[in-house]
Amino acid sequence: MSTTLSKNEKIFSEVPSLVTKEEALSILDGSVPLTACLDRAYQERNRYFENKVRIHILDNIKNGYCPEDCGYCAQRKNANSGVQEYPMKSETEIYEDALQAKQNGAYRFCMVTSGTGPNRPTTEKLASTIRRITDELGMKVCLSAGLIDEEKAQLLSAAGLDRYNHNLNTSENHYPEICDTHTYSQRAETLASVSKAGIGMCSGVIVGMGETLRDIVDVAFELKSFRVISIPVNFFIPVKGHAIRNPSVLTPELCVRILCLFRLVNPDSEIRIAAGREGHLRSLSATALFAANSLFSSGYLNVKGSDLPETVRMIRDAGFVPELADGGILEEVEEGESLYSEKNFPELYKFRKKISEESA
Repeated sequence: MSTTLSKNEKIFSEVPSLVTKEEALSILDGSVPLTACLDRAYQERNRYFENKVRIHILDNIKNGYCPEDCGYCAQRKNANSGVQEYPMKSETEIYEDALQAKQNGAYRFCMVTSGTGPNRPTTEKLASTIRRITDELGMKVCLSAGLIDEEKAQLLSAAGLDRYNHNLNTSENHYPEICDTHTYSQRAETLASVSKAGIGMCSGVIVGMGETLRDIVDVAFELKSFRVISIPVNFFIPVKGHAIRNPSVLTPELCVRILCLFRLVNPDSEIRIAAGREGHLRSLSATALFAANSLFSSGYLNVKGSDLPETVRMIRDAGFVPELADGGILEEVEEGESLYSEKNFPELYKFRKKISEESA
């Protein structure tokens, strides 16, 4: 098992946007044919990431007990969503989860904890865990732990953290509609702290929370202004207990257009299909990979998703290959028996002779 990270990644986006805000809006409102959007997005996706797809596996290391009131979240205070609450996992438990993720072919291990943000002792515990995973497993790690200042970011950077996730989620204009316990500015300040510490920023959106198309365009360009290198695009899942007043209708086509938009505004950034892929993209999940180069497998924070074999099959069926953290390719596992193998006939026939006729 390799214990080195031989593939260095940029921590900042370096390539300018390829569309204006008005052109971006025309992508979302249907003025530009979907095939044209995909063709242009794929050219950039292929230029920077070839035909590779990064699979991220998420580990919810602490669930619930959150004082924040983010309207989209099953863990928000007073949500009564029915999700199981539990305190932070031990270092050993998290390490074992990371080991399993590596063995399953994950490109990056994503640790997520609920709460406003970690105090100093918790930050030190997280740093110790990150150091062990990077040193012993040679694995890329992303942490999502809420609001942090530059001092805590420096501590995590010294431990080997290469990505810190803190989503802007929506535009500054729309943010008061989804949360009232902290501000958009506080989230932006966390990104600034992460940037100063030399950690790659992972920050994205949740679409479908009642925002306008203009809001989606605005946040795409705001992420560009921060030079965010990794952008997860979530599609709102209406979990029990959510507080989003007017969820948007998301069609598979619109979801693909949104991914094309984020690719063209942020050409060299990792664009990740995140939560809601299975329910919102549906039959266009594979098509979306012509704009995005990354996705989650094996579920999200509190909602199940497609399992790893199913995800890998979709990636390969679309002509892409799963990329490993060292730059290699996940070995192809021999497929099971084909649906159309001889033994499955005549059970597949719509109309078949009666048994007495077959034996005559």
